[in-house]
Amino acid sequence: MRGVAQEGLPVSRACDLARVDDEQKWLIEELWAEQAVGILGGEPKCCKSFLALDMAVSVASGMPCLRQFAARRTGPVLIFPAEDSLSVVRERLVGICHAAGTRLEALPLYVITAPRLLLDVPQDQQRLRSTVEAIRPALLVLDPFIRLHRADENASKEVAPLLGYLRELQREFAAAVLLVHHARKGSGKGRPGQALRGSSDLHGWGDSNLYLRRKAQGLSLSIEQRAAPSRSNLPLALVEEGKALALAVVDERVVAEPKAASARERVIETLTESPQPLSTQQLRKQCRMRTATLCKTLAALGAQGHVTHGPQGYAITDDPTPFPVSFPDAPIDPSGNGNGKQSLHPQLPLALDPQLA
Repeated sequence: MRGVAQEGLPVSRACDLARVDDEQKWLIEELWAEQAVGILGGEPKCCKSFLALDMAVSVASGMPCLRQFAARRTGPVLIFPAEDSLSVVRERLVGICHAAGTRLEALPLYVITAPRLLLDVPQDQQRLRSTVEAIRPALLVLDPFIRLHRADENASKEVAPLLGYLRELQREFAAAVLLVHHARKGSGKGRPGQALRGSSDLHGWGDSNLYLRRKAQGLSLSIEQRAAPSRSNLPLALVEEGKALALAVVDERVVAEPKAASARERVIETLTESPQPLSTQQLRKQCRMRTATLCKTLAALGAQGHVTHGPQGYAITDDPTPFPVSFPDAPIDPSGNGNGKQSLHPQLPLALDPQLA
């Protein structure tokens, strides 16, 4: 519009931009940047909530996270556990505090006890903003993302506004935001960030991202930073001391020379990392084992409920509940060259064995 002066954008010379000391860059050194937003991701049952709570105890107490990563800033922590019961959350926090050498009663740890919090509901957004304003947490933990909205996770136009809202909270109240999120099942072969469920906005949004994976040797943590060096494949284990449970970093020198994986471990890891079911022959090739050993291993895993079999082949199950499983026969070749046509169950004619058809 003519006659109206347009106000320009603020500008500063690059040499005049503020400097930040190394210690001021971190909320938890190497793990989480100061005032960073980001994802703590992994497949189900990878101890994501344990790690999130360990970080919460570290920031609230000033004790090293996982007994290794120094807390550079301390302050109140606000947690919303959308899946776990409040009693389970308390029990886990007590165990982590015991491992950290502190007492839960002494820490400024606050838990949102509302039964529901939806980031795509304006009223809930305002309630969360008011709670953050009142407590002024150094760290806000939301666990997990799937329980915090009704949007389509695969649609960027629906996910982006939710992430934008959390970024606004971070900037307005100088709080770090940790969002726990699931990875796709069977996504172990790709880059950790690309394994997250839903829109790629989730991966791109994070300043600090952590990814947990379960492998044959145990848990593995990968750290991804937007503006700092990252680490991969840090071995972790869930350690029990009495009734207390807490994650701990495993001595990397011990992990550097692991024992040879058992047949059971090789089958579980292969099926876990495969995005689709595998036939007996595919498993035999990828696991590099004799068919007889493979069939015995599959039978044991099936009886324990770790493996299911369908028309497309074998797959890992999410619910390892023992149940009777009838496995199709596979060719057994005593010489191991795969040319034999002997059925594992003599009572089943070879003509009815789908693996030999």
